[in-house]
Amino acid sequence: MNHPRTLRVGSDQTISVVCVVGSELNVNLNRSAPPSSRFFSVKCTFNVQYSISPSPLHSTHLSPIPLNGNSVLLIRMNRASDHENDSKLSVRYYGENREVLGRAVLHLTAVEISLDVDADRDGVVENNNPNKGSWQWGPNGHGAILLVNCDSEFMHKKRPDREQEEVTKVSDLKDMSVMVLRTRGPAKLPEGYKLTLHISQGDAESVRVFRPRTSETDNKRPKNLFYKYFVKDYPLVLSSEVLSQEVPYLGEAAEMNLYVEGLRFPDKDFNGLIHINLSLLEPISRGLPETPIFTDTVVFKVAPWIMTPNTLRPVEVFVCSTSDNYRFLKSMKNLVAQSGYKLKICHEYLNRGDRWMQDELEFGYIDSPHHRFPVVLDSPRDGDLQDFPYDELLGPDFGYVTRLAHRQDVSSLDSFGNLEVSPPVTVNGKHYPLGRIIIGVAFPTATRGRNMTEVVQDFLWAQKVQEPIALFSDWLYVGHVDEFMTFVPAPDRKGFRLLLASPDAGYKLFRGLRHDGHGQAKLFEGLTHEKPVTVDEILNDEGLLAENNYVQSCIDWNRDVLKRELGLDDEDIIDLPILFKLVVEDEKRTIEYRAVAYYPDMVNMIVLGKNLGIPKPFGPKVNGRCVLEAEMCFLMQGLGLNCTFIDDFASYHKLLGEVHCGSNVRRESFDFRWWNLEM
Repeated sequence: MNHPRTLRVGSDQTISVVCVVGSELNVNLNRSAPPSSRFFSVKCTFNVQYSISPSPLHSTHLSPIPLNGNSVLLIRMNRASDHENDSKLSVRYYGENREVLGRAVLHLTAVEISLDVDADRDGVVENNNPNKGSWQWGPNGHGAILLVNCDSEFMHKKRPDREQEEVTKVSDLKDMSVMVLRTRGPAKLPEGYKLTLHISQGDAESVRVFRPRTSETDNKRPKNLFYKYFVKDYPLVLSSEVLSQEVPYLGEAAEMNLYVEGLRFPDKDFNGLIHINLSLLEPISRGLPETPIFTDTVVFKVAPWIMTPNTLRPVEVFVCSTSDNYRFLKSMKNLVAQSGYKLKICHEYLNRGDRWMQDELEFGYIDSPHHRFPVVLDSPRDGDLQDFPYDELLGPDFGYVTRLAHRQDVSSLDSFGNLEVSPPVTVNGKHYPLGRIIIGVAFPTATRGRNMTEVVQDFLWAQKVQEPIALFSDWLYVGHVDEFMTFVPAPDRKGFRLLLASPDAGYKLFRGLRHDGHGQAKLFEGLTHEKPVTVDEILNDEGLLAENNYVQSCIDWNRDVLKRELGLDDEDIIDLPILFKLVVEDEKRTIEYRAVAYYPDMVNMIVLGKNLGIPKPFGPKVNGRCVLEAEMCFLMQGLGLNCTFIDDFASYHKLLGEVHCGSNVRRESFDFRWWNLEM
């Protein structure tokens, strides 16, 4: 990189100048020449290069060169000095008759200085990459990447590392990005010169920089186990309170690793880009501030938080144990064990009766060329499970992030059953290799209604790599998108299917039963405290039909949005036979009619590879088999998926939730690296 610098030179003056290799000193000769000067000449030692602009005509270095108002001397040095002032350049000024009017002498010291990062994203900090000062997306892009240091190396402290005042454990360094200060030159800088690292006030809330100690006294500390694992040898260089600080010039050929820590994720007021500067300061006069004569700048992009879709391999399943969900829990244990994954149970002393594991949190991860780890996003719903993500999940290489909202702004739509993500899709030629986030909101033309709180929406949009889609979910009593949709893996087409709840499919199935003489087959048969309902009774209930026509119109509106925004065809969608009913809600003294599932909502399932855990619908039986279960198995078997039906009727369905609401899955990360996105 070329770093031009204007240099003031007087006649009959000898000055010492530090020149940074790769930079250029520009001397306006006319401005520094004695009065009546008409010509000049330049001489230098072998390791100094110079040129003159504009280039003189018909002149050699042996003869004086005509001086004009635009004559500029351009000085460069291509290698570092071995000693201070070991190079020299002189300028002589001549009058009309070639008499010498004055002479300026420069004693030059060349140093190599660079601030380096992994700008080509290969995990190695290369030397002076020309693209280190900018960011560009894509497989041929460039720019260094920074992780938010949101895990916690100390389990007992329970504070994210970014909130710790110092680096207290060596393992914490792997969460940071390495930035290398490289120098070459004399053993020390000329007197008064210094190196400083600095950041802007705007970046100060988003980053911290640490460095190792370098003094001989500090380096003589005993390297016992305390200093191997619990260290105090990484003083803070830059932070919100320290915008600029001198760093040591190590002299000769030396490198110093600096450790850069992200403090916040991209958000509405932060695009994720951070600039860090290294400047060489020159003394002017005693008592006056130094002035910068060279600045090197690097750019980091803070890694976004990334959600994982159902099509990625599960790692661990989370459920709650409550006083009344024994049967549900037993079925989940069997399903998870058969699927070959780990199960973590949140017991009642932790969940305090809050069984809605899906609603409290969402699993994702952050990624960089040098490190990646899972990060849980804690919802602002703050039920009795509110402490679980922080107290039980936050730890070494397991991060935590949340968004705080005003309590009056939080609604049911802020629970994370209302936050999903699609598998990778291509839409009108634009590829989304990390899928697209899906949230539920009020109807776009509604003057009132519930919405996901603004701070959460702003956070999701700011991550950029999974561009969100807003669906209409406020028509539901609970208001979550997982009540009418989910994704399952598929061996063909786009690699997945979108499953949608469909009252039309439900009525078609029940009409077929009546046509075949099974109108008296009963739903809910055998359930305690639940009155059985025949197929004929459902089909003869005109009010229920009208309610489901309304529900179908809401789902169809979302279906069209999903087809458009995910690039889906009708062949990519499977309709599941699910009926709803409307219930009255007195919302702020205003009567609202919103929908709940009539029988257990089969779309609200857990997806564990090829195994599906589906709410047992307790539908009408023909020849001893539930026709709703049979239809579900038929629809899934073509995709090679296995259906396990889980009884959640009393412990979840009657409380307006199902299997998916009561469980959560941490999944493996994408193979695709987010910085390779074409934006």
